[in-house]
Amino acid sequence: MFLSKYLATNGVCSRRKAVELVKSGEVLVNGKVEKDVTYMVKPSDKVKHKDVIIKPQKNVYILLNKPKDYITTLSDERGRKTVIDLIQNKSIGRIYPVGRLDRSTTGLLLLTNDGNLAQKLSHPSYEIRKRYHVELDKPFKRGDFLKLSQGIKLEDGFIRPDAISCLNDKKNKKISIELHSGKNRIVRRMFEYFDYKIKKLDRVMYAGLPKKGLLVGYWRFLTKEEVDQLKKL
Repeated sequence: MFLSKYLATNGVCSRRKAVELVKSGEVLVNGKVEKDVTYMVKPSDKVKHKDVIIKPQKNVYILLNKPKDYITTLSDERGRKTVIDLIQNKSIGRIYPVGRLDRSTTGLLLLTNDGNLAQKLSHPSYEIRKRYHVELDKPFKRGDFLKLSQGIKLEDGFIRPDAISCLNDKKNKKISIELHSGKNRIVRRMFEYFDYKIKKLDRVMYAGLPKKGLLVGYWRFLTKEEVDQLKKL
């Protein structure tokens, strides 16, 4: 396969980042710098990045129910807890989160070493759906509910949820909202537009994958059927 795809497939980085690494001369093939992203990697080739030999990996797909106060990154300079800290299985190898959840948001997060799939799931053109359960600081007014369901214009453009409903809550503070936008802090900004503050934000569905009893702080491997379904999206 192409050198750039080889790097992404084997968990070094995304396909786009892999192209940058190769072109910048950071990748060695058989001891020599290789800047051609279309170089066809042969089984006998020794590919290295930062003095680490990149070996073919088995793809790993993990679904994690992220707790509050964990950072969605591989490491943190300030020593804060990361989602990787929750994956206590050294045999898995290097994996990384697909997309982000902010520190105070809980819920489903996909982690993998499949760079190709990660890039597709993160790209806006694939319109990957996510569902969130939201708890507000005050009752959600009917008028605001109707306006939001029809769409609003934020500073970075128009946004309309794919689905929105009130959960079984007499105080009208709990909302279920589904959307495919990947814009930063989009759910929080949608409610801030109407002067509501979010007390709790929980992602309960990602790309068709539900929690199904997955406890907070725990994770599981995806089934083959689930992986196949993701690749069909």
